[in-house]
Amino acid sequence: MRSTRATAAVARLKARAGSENFSMVRSAEGLFFLTSISTEGEATRLNEPLELDAFVKFVDAFGPQTPRRVSKLDVAFEKQLSNKR
Repeated sequence: MRSTRATAAVARLKARAGSENFSMVRSAEGLFFLTSISTEGEATRLNEPLELDAFVKFVDAFGPQTPRRVSKLDVAFEKQLSNKR
């Protein structure tokens, strides 16, 4: 089983949070969990072990979220949709 998707999800979380204190651990059973590393070097688990897809969803929903980028064209399109109703 490849864990590239899980690694990329943790990298996105680190970028959103602006912190390198998160790490991914893969168990012998192939399950993943997220850990937070304190300043003293102690790691604490942030979730129960999850399958790959569930882990990626958990990490993407964890921590601060980036606002959705909206262009002028998106706004105009939404306006046209609301006018047709």
